[in-house]
Amino acid sequence: MSFNTKYPSIEDLRTRAKQRIPKFAFEYLDGGCNEDINLYKNTAEIREVELLPEYLSKHTASSMKTTLFGHEYDAPFGIAPVGLQGLMWPNAPEILAKAAFKHNIPFILSTVTTSSIERISELTEGKAWFQLYHPAKTEIRNDILKRCENSGYKTLVILCDVPTFGFRPRDIRNGLAMPPNMSVSNIFQILGKPNWAFQTLKHGQPNFETLKPYMPKNLDLKQLGKFMDDTFSGRLNEERIKPIRDLWKGKIVLKGVANQLDAEKAIALGLDGIIVSNHGGRQLDAGESTIKPLTRIAEKYGNQIEVMMDSGIRSGPDVARSLASGAKFTFMGRSFMYGVAALGNKGGNHTISLLKTQLQQVMEQICCEKVEDFRNHLIK
Repeated sequence: MSFNTKYPSIEDLRTRAKQRIPKFAFEYLDGGCNEDINLYKNTAEIREVELLPEYLSKHTASSMKTTLFGHEYDAPFGIAPVGLQGLMWPNAPEILAKAAFKHNIPFILSTVTTSSIERISELTEGKAWFQLYHPAKTEIRNDILKRCENSGYKTLVILCDVPTFGFRPRDIRNGLAMPPNMSVSNIFQILGKPNWAFQTLKHGQPNFETLKPYMPKNLDLKQLGKFMDDTFSGRLNEERIKPIRDLWKGKIVLKGVANQLDAEKAIALGLDGIIVSNHGGRQLDAGESTIKPLTRIAEKYGNQIEVMMDSGIRSGPDVARSLASGAKFTFMGRSFMYGVAALGNKGGNHTISLLKTQLQQVMEQICCEKVEDFRNHLIK
């Protein structure tokens, strides 16, 4: 097997990650919003989906290869954008980008993570995707898009499900910011994780590398918070998307779609794909899990736009269930971050290899030869 057999599941990686990183970093990664209802519902309701095996049917081989936006990927899953990755494990975006490139799956760089547009492009030969938090200032938006274009990015992901920041009790208690607030509690947490502390010292304090050109120097925590509030206006609408569609020559994906009306608008705006998502249960605790709107949206619009999904996927069988429910492609955020937090530089390769192995086993078990055939195995 091409993965570390001590950690044969994402849950094993999660357990190890919790042991290796400070509590404030783990709780930022692991938590949802409010009472975490949707966080747990996401995975639980994916796992209500059942697949039908065909044991006596003729079967030659199963292939995970999936063509999306003209590129053939080696598996039908990719790495979702995650903010503050370097806070959870030093150099995490670069570790994951390298692994994604090696395994020929997409890596999506977040605007608010800790590596730059240019560095991730260099590591992936321009094959990464970029996820845009919508800036309030047109000139910043345009400059970020130009940097992406100059760096070779072909796919832009625009985020629609963060009109306001989620209410996250753990992060409030931990005083989480970037860099982290050095309360007495947080200092003791860091002292208790010497490997994390050493790696952070080695790689340097994490920063918002993509946003550096637009940030005043030497901001304290209060000034940083004000800068983020002033710089980003998360609420998207059709009038804000239209100029992006006009400016961006590549593919555009709308991430955070949770209803059919928004899917219709994405199609009308000429977008190329949507990611059905509830932001991993981090924004709205009273909403649906992702698998429910995915099923409705894929059935109605799957032949008009590429329908993808993230939030709650934690295994190869979860990927299979999502594909059977109508997703063309899937993304995971926490699962890969657990891997890096657990295993450092080896975490990206391990997690991708683990998920590939699990998904291949499901395909062979149910007699599914191609990814697009998963829908034929859905028990309705």
